[in-house]
Amino acid sequence: MKRALRYILIAVAVIIVLLLVLPFFIPVNKFRPTIEAQASSAVGRKVEIGNLSLSLIRGALTAENLSIADDPKFSSSPFLTAKSLSVGVEILPLIFSKTLNVTGITIDSPQVTLLRDSSGRWNYSTFGASSSSSKSDASAKPATSSSSSSSSSTPMALSIGKLELNNGKITVGATNSQKRSTYDDVQVTAKNVSMDSKFPLSISADLPSGGKLTLDGTVGPLDKSDTSLTPLDAKIHVGSLNLASTGFLDPSLGLGGLVDMDATVASQNGEASTQGNLKLSKALLVAGGSPASVPATVDFSTKYDLRKNSGVINPSTVKIGSAAAHLNGTYATRGDATVVDVKLNGDNMPAKDLEGFLPAIGVNLPKGASLTTGTLNTNLNIKGPTNKLVTDGTISLANGTLAGFDLGSKMSAISALTGLKTGSNLVIEKLSTDIHMAPDGLKADNFNAVLPALGSLVGAGTVDAKNNLDFKMAATLTGGAIGGVGTAGSDTGKLVGTALGGGKSSNCKNGTTIPFLIKGTSSDPKFVPDVGGLAAGLLKSSLGCSGSALTGAGGKESPENIGNALGGLLKKKKP
Repeated sequence: MKRALRYILIAVAVIIVLLLVLPFFIPVNKFRPTIEAQASSAVGRKVEIGNLSLSLIRGALTAENLSIADDPKFSSSPFLTAKSLSVGVEILPLIFSKTLNVTGITIDSPQVTLLRDSSGRWNYSTFGASSSSSKSDASAKPATSSSSSSSSSTPMALSIGKLELNNGKITVGATNSQKRSTYDDVQVTAKNVSMDSKFPLSISADLPSGGKLTLDGTVGPLDKSDTSLTPLDAKIHVGSLNLASTGFLDPSLGLGGLVDMDATVASQNGEASTQGNLKLSKALLVAGGSPASVPATVDFSTKYDLRKNSGVINPSTVKIGSAAAHLNGTYATRGDATVVDVKLNGDNMPAKDLEGFLPAIGVNLPKGASLTTGTLNTNLNIKGPTNKLVTDGTISLANGTLAGFDLGSKMSAISALTGLKTGSNLVIEKLSTDIHMAPDGLKADNFNAVLPALGSLVGAGTVDAKNNLDFKMAATLTGGAIGGVGTAGSDTGKLVGTALGGGKSSNCKNGTTIPFLIKGTSSDPKFVPDVGGLAAGLLKSSLGCSGSALTGAGGKESPENIGNALGGLLKKKKP
């Protein structure tokens, strides 16, 4: 028994020694030209590998370095480089018949550069296809004449049991731009790889500035005319993608947001169909705004023509809370930019649900105020490159309540003229405006609001990149908003009150228009009387009312008299 055990131990020791020593007696480097030639033929690019070594224990040939050339139309730098390449082989055929049968390939720490030209074509489009450059490729020196002929003809059939890329890095950009996005910790696993059939594929990667991407599905057979047209069926998950790092929004303006997405993609015959759902959190879409406190979700469906580099957004739904809007349009790739032309329409959306998203588009409610009731309607057209989107259209609000906002106290200087009191909650019967929203701010035209406690407001203005307000407005005061004005106080106050149609002697039926400015910020607006405009407005509104107290020479109303009166009341100099 002891003798048998000893024989077994000796045999094991001999086998171990052979496994460690035998590789040094097998001239594996003689296979390097063959591997380079066959690999170059298979991918249609110049392939170079470093010194080869053999491990019988792992059953693998290992190359110290790997380099695959890029399409010369895109770059003279390599398309792929890697620290090492491990090729799994069948050991017995290698030892006894010097035959190389590949069972698997592992590429360690590859760095890949993906480039797109101005026409939208990618540098990997010719990957795997035969090319005239490969025919004159002097670097892919064959081991035999047969391999020479194969390297200069159509690509050889390639079949690999398992292909792995570990700890990779992918850099994505355009040929006409220095801007690049980098994806780290890229892991790729493919099984039963063949150029002529479908095979399973799994990819994972860290996204720029955090986040994770995963893809699981099948790919193939390879489209030999254009690799980018190769059929693909896969599920894609994107977690915490930071838009500011992708180039979709202009990072110089501080714009951004976080995207989570689950989608399926099916690509066939040059057309890719994608559908799924997307959540956008902490959105910031214009300078001067602030990140949204509530997310927007999108149930989407698209079709993309891979040859024309353009697509269609099928009718999709955007939701913020229980508010829903409908989205459709087109998009196209132009150089390193994606250009969209999208329509967004929403009817009777609860204003309360939308409040938390308004800061993302530069609409910040006054401090301490909130939208508690009302419905919003939108009809918007969103156009341009995704990093510099421009939105035009209309927004309206019906039956709204801005709780915690006393317009009367905010307009205190004007209230000195009118006696305006609106209470702590501002009721908005209706409000509408045309908007122009760009990355550097927001412009509102044809602003029109009906406020029961006041009358009506009209005007226009802007919110700039620093959230500063610059609005010119006019309030037409009706009903109780102007009752009893000027019946007490200084002679100047009585004078202005009479011109406004206040007091018992009023016979002004259409109300009085008061021009004013809105300055400050949207979170802390400042209402300032437009003294020059107010004088002219009072002159017009006092016609037919009890404006006799403000008459000048010849019995006519004098803007100078009115301006002096207002300047005294507001303690301002006449402009």
